[in-house]
Amino acid sequence: MFKDPKAQGKEILSPDGLPPGVIVSPDTRRSQRVPPGQSRTQKWPVLDASGPPEISLERWKFSIGGRVARPVEWNWEEFQKLPRVKVFSDFHCVTRWSRLGNLWEGISTRDLIERAGGALPEAHFALAYGYDGGWTTNMPLEDFLAEDALVAFLHDGEPISTEHGGPARLIVPRLYAWKSAKWVSGVELLNRDQAGFWERNGYHMHGDPWGEERFGW
Repeated sequence: MFKDPKAQGKEILSPDGLPPGVIVSPDTRRSQRVPPGQSRTQKWPVLDASGPPEISLERWKFSIGGRVARPVEWNWEEFQKLPRVKVFSDFHCVTRWSRLGNLWEGISTRDLIERAGGALPEAHFALAYGYDGGWTTNMPLEDFLAEDALVAFLHDGEPISTEHGGPARLIVPRLYAWKSAKWVSGVELLNRDQAGFWERNGYHMHGDPWGEERFGW
């Protein structure tokens, strides 16, 4: 019988007792961890727009551009040498399931923008790009730069599998998971909001799970 390696037990993992230095997403300290209209799953379902792209680590690049002081790009080897953070967060899919208590490891989005010389004063939004056919998603810059946001390559201590967005995916825990771009290839800072793939197809421009911002503007 197949056993899901990412299946959780019935106990909801708590931020209490985490090792020092782990960034705790504020939503994991709520007395009610599951947002309205959501149900907890002990699994980690696989959902995407068009299936995983083929990504060679030898050709993988991640870039920061747009309204930053100096655009920057890293290859996989360079990206792996950047200072890492660990983030404990919940994960809420717009299709109404939530996986509680995830431990991510990767590079802080704040650190990435700092390495691009910082956001310019006119930067107010971020547009994330994926390797899957030019896929994009948008968010306010303050959400992209939240303390618990990162570009992650480890999940619960293991490399993120291709089906879940590996080798690296954006994680923005306080928004619905479609904003946490799988197979992320870069981010562009913008002076005005720009709808991404799902947003052009009817999904909300912001995507706050606690406000049930699923569809529409």
